[in-house]
Amino acid sequence: MDSTLPAVAEELLKEIKKAFQETSHVPDDLLLGLKFIFGPSAVPALDLVDQRSVTRVVSPSGRTAYQVLGSSGKLYTCYSSCHFCTCPAFGFTVLQKSESLLCKHILAVYLSQAMGACQELTVSEEQLTSILLAGEEDEG
Repeated sequence: MDSTLPAVAEELLKEIKKAFQETSHVPDDLLLGLKFIFGPSAVPALDLVDQRSVTRVVSPSGRTAYQVLGSSGKLYTCYSSCHFCTCPAFGFTVLQKSESLLCKHILAVYLSQAMGACQELTVSEEQLTSILLAGEEDEG
């Protein structure tokens, strides 16, 4: 996690990771904390993790991005390093209205990392560039 998330959110994600490593499940108190901090994004994000919808895309140079298959069946590109997602909800709820810290897709990325539930896909530099540019074209 990067330090651009509020400290309480970072700490909660660390606690979830620790608990999951020790017991292979997330205790109810941490789930309540997740719901409290991330609001309406929490439950749909957990659903995406359960469905193994998060894929970590890695190129030979080590560049990474995440792709999340949304509940609508659309693939969204997420950048965990800057907490950005190509979904419309991110642009509206997070950027324009500041109603939420993250969209469900980015939260699903963080939870998948904490629970070791990310799928892995290695692609060429050209393929990764194409994935990144496709996200820009959708916005533009």
